[in-house]
Amino acid sequence: MGSEHVVQGGFPMKANAGNATILALGKAFPHQLVMQDFLVDGYFKDTNSDDPELKQKLARLCKTTTVKTRYVVMSEEILEKYPELTTEGTPTIKQRLHICNEAVTKMAIEASQACIKKWGRPTSDITHLVYVSSSEARLPGGDLYLAKGLGLSPQTKRVMLYFSGCSGGVAGVRVAKDIAENNPGSRVLLATSETTIIGYKPPSANRPYDLVGVALFGDGAGAMMIGSDPELVSENPLFEVHTALQEFLPGTEKTIDGRVTEEGISFKLERELPQIIEDHIEGFCGRLMGVVGYDNKEYNKMFWAVHPGGPAILNRMEKRLDLSPEKLNASRRALADYGNASSNTIVYVLEYIIEESKKMKREGEGDGEWGMILAFGPGVTFEGILARKLAV
Repeated sequence: MGSEHVVQGGFPMKANAGNATILALGKAFPHQLVMQDFLVDGYFKDTNSDDPELKQKLARLCKTTTVKTRYVVMSEEILEKYPELTTEGTPTIKQRLHICNEAVTKMAIEASQACIKKWGRPTSDITHLVYVSSSEARLPGGDLYLAKGLGLSPQTKRVMLYFSGCSGGVAGVRVAKDIAENNPGSRVLLATSETTIIGYKPPSANRPYDLVGVALFGDGAGAMMIGSDPELVSENPLFEVHTALQEFLPGTEKTIDGRVTEEGISFKLERELPQIIEDHIEGFCGRLMGVVGYDNKEYNKMFWAVHPGGPAILNRMEKRLDLSPEKLNASRRALADYGNASSNTIVYVLEYIIEESKKMKREGEGDGEWGMILAFGPGVTFEGILARKLAV
């Protein structure tokens, strides 16, 4: 496997020369914490709605999503200032973008600052910025406002990834990997930031699928520092980003459908999404695993950092790949604690992967050196990273 240096316990402490590494992680959230047990009554109260059938359906969905807590930008103050957000059919895209643009920038700055602090080097050492969001729309984009808020150099090279949905975080890692490996000495800040206000609507019998989003999605931001050939004196590499792969499935364009309307953004997820992912996951993972000589009988030798789009996706993956239950613990914990926070969630999953690896090491248990970082988004698009743990 090249110039790997292996220490006791089997974990390499040095990445292959020239390969991108994740050097630090950071996260941030808005102040409003929503307990899932109280969501139904609060949502129907906030939207001045009273449909017993829809209320019952949302209550069932809240249980099946396995989400326990989430953070949201939406607040009583926002609803008091913009009561039209809860009025069916009212054009509110201008108001929503005004709220969202400000909120995602604030969260992205906070997550990036947390990441930079853990990284341990000065902000002036950042050479590139990759910014990901499906919750804003403006020119100039959020990348410029984030760069300004962090005090980055005007020479910082910027890339925006808009409306990549749940796969955006892993797509951002793929783009940052290419930048880092083709610009020796560079340090790439990847930031993601999302809020559900862009699609917040009152319940409607004509849009029953909206309730899935109400029960599942949360707000927040995430950040990673990515660079090749880390300075081991000043940097603490966490994962090597060994190989990246993206594929889309022809004919599935409507499976994850998002449209900008006068009332904000409308999302629709088709019921067959978990089945589509299940049907194609083995082939996709096989193409990544083959790089290091693993076959489809060795899934449990690896760690799994999977974006938790929902419990059905995780359950079907676990069954199809015959994964041990603990392999998706990090994904399930992230879903329970933060909901599906779209592109941000992979950061939260990776943090839990590190936490659980440290616990296993303390208890004298082994864990996979190689692993998969996966997410699924509009297209249907599969994003995957074959990664190595470098430190626990």
